[in-house]
Amino acid sequence: MRDKIKLSRYLAIIFVFSFVTCQSPVEDHPHDVQGGHITSIGEIPTVSATIWTEKIELFVEFPALIVGSTSRFAAHFTILDKHQPIRKGAVAVSLIKGAKGIRHAVDTPSAEGIFTPALQPKEAGIYQLVFDIKTPSFSDKIILNDVKVFSSLEAAKIDIGVERAADITFLKEQAWKIDFQTTPVVQGEVFNVISTSGIWKVAPSDQKTLVASTEGRVNFKNNLLEGSKVKKGQLLMLLSSKGLTSNNLETEIKKSEADLDQAESEYSRKRQLFESDIVSKSEFEKIEQKYQLAKYTYENLKLGYSSGGKQVLAPIDGYIKAISVTNGSFANQGDVLLTITSYTSTLLEMQISPSYAPQLENIQNIWYQPKLGKWSSLETTGGQVISFARGVQSDKPLLSLTAQITELVEMPSGSFTEVHLAYGEPLSSYTIPESALLEDFGRYTVMVQVSGEGFDRRTVTVGRRNGSRVQIKGGLNAGEVIVTNGSYQVKMASMSGQAPAHGHEH
Repeated sequence: MRDKIKLSRYLAIIFVFSFVTCQSPVEDHPHDVQGGHITSIGEIPTVSATIWTEKIELFVEFPALIVGSTSRFAAHFTILDKHQPIRKGAVAVSLIKGAKGIRHAVDTPSAEGIFTPALQPKEAGIYQLVFDIKTPSFSDKIILNDVKVFSSLEAAKIDIGVERAADITFLKEQAWKIDFQTTPVVQGEVFNVISTSGIWKVAPSDQKTLVASTEGRVNFKNNLLEGSKVKKGQLLMLLSSKGLTSNNLETEIKKSEADLDQAESEYSRKRQLFESDIVSKSEFEKIEQKYQLAKYTYENLKLGYSSGGKQVLAPIDGYIKAISVTNGSFANQGDVLLTITSYTSTLLEMQISPSYAPQLENIQNIWYQPKLGKWSSLETTGGQVISFARGVQSDKPLLSLTAQITELVEMPSGSFTEVHLAYGEPLSSYTIPESALLEDFGRYTVMVQVSGEGFDRRTVTVGRRNGSRVQIKGGLNAGEVIVTNGSYQVKMASMSGQAPAHGHEH
C-alpha cells in the first residue's frame, strides 16, 4: 500500500505509513544492551518511507519492526535547497503508543547524510514513529502514523506485501554528488504569450558622454579599455597642450591669472572710491562686472588642471562603454572622448507584428533573460512597459515595444534575448520548470520521484511556456515530485542495465 500525503510544498510518498503530528512523552531505550540482536535486512521484509517537509527530505529504510528484534534504520536526510546531505547534527527516533514509548538517539551521522539509530520493540501493536533532527542551523520533526510492530517474523512476512519496484534506481549518494534538485508539480497561472526577441539598450539616463573642454594631446591614465569599471571622480585621462604655439592651456591660465590680478586690484581701488562717493555707482558696477568675469574665466580654466594638463574625471560609477580617441592623439575642444554607463537601468526593445496590436493594450507580464540561461520578468523585478508604437511605416513594418528593466543585465548592449509577452486573462493549470523536461524526437518526458531512490520516467504533454515554467496538459498530478536538475543523469542510470550497489550498509 502506498499513501501519498501532501505536506505544505511537497507530497509525502510513504510506503505502509501515513503522516501526522504528535507530542507524546517517551523514555530512552538503550541499543542492544539487553542482548537483543540486530536483524539482517535480508531476513525480513524491508519497510521504506519518503517524506518531504519545508526544509528536508527524509528517505528511511529499515527491517520490519518485530518484538524482541532490534531494527536499525538507514535514515537519509537531504536539505532540499541545493539537495545536499546533512553533514552535522543529531537524530532521535521514537516509537510511541499512547503515553509511552522507546527512543534512541545518535549524535552524528554514520556517513554524510545517513543516520543509523535502532529500536527494539517490546510489544506488538500500532505505533507512531517520530524522527527528530537537530542541526547547527535548524530543527525539524517528521512523524509516521500507523506503524506496525509485529509479534513474529512470520506475521511480518504475511502482512507486508511486495511493492512495485520503481523503473529507475538512483541512490542518494549519487544525487548528493551532482547538481541535483527536485520540486513538486504545482497549480499556477498560465498566460497566453507572444514569443519574440528583444534587443538590450542602455537607458539614456544611465549614460554619460564626456567631451574635451579644451584642445590638447590625449594622455590615458592607467589602462583604459571598453568595459573597464570606473568610480566617480576617477582620473581617466589628461589633455595636455604643452608645446603647442596656439591654444596652449598653460599659457592661457597664466594670462588669465594676470588678468584676474589686475581686475581684482582695480576692483579694490574703485570700491574704496565708491564708498567715499568719489566714483559713481554705474562706473563701479562696470569694474565689478569685469572682475567677476576675470575670476570666472580663471577658475574655469584652472578647474581640473594639473601640471600634466586638463583632467578628465569619471562623472558617475559605471563602466566604459566606448572610447572615441586613442592614447597620444589630438583632441579639439568639443570632441567626444568616451562614454560611461552605469547599467542601473536598461531598456529592452522588442519588435512585434501589427497583428498583435490589440494584445499590446493588455500586456500582463514580460519574461526575458538578463543573462544566458536565466529567466526573469517585469513582475518579479519591478520593471515596466514605458512605450509602444501605435503605428507602422513602410520602412518600419513592425510595432516597437520598450520596457524598462530595473535589475542588472549581464548581456552586452546591442545583444538579443528571447522574450515572452504575457497578455489577456490567465488560466489555472499545472506548471513545472522547463529544466525538468527531457526531449526525445519531439516527445517530452520527466523524471518522477516515486520514492527516496526510485524514479519513473513519465511522458508528458506540454502547453504554453511562460519564461522558465511550462504548462503540463497531461501526464502529471499536483504534488508529484519531479527532478529539475540532474534528469539526464537519472536517465543514464536507467540505461545502465543494472541497479547500482548501495554505498552504505542497511
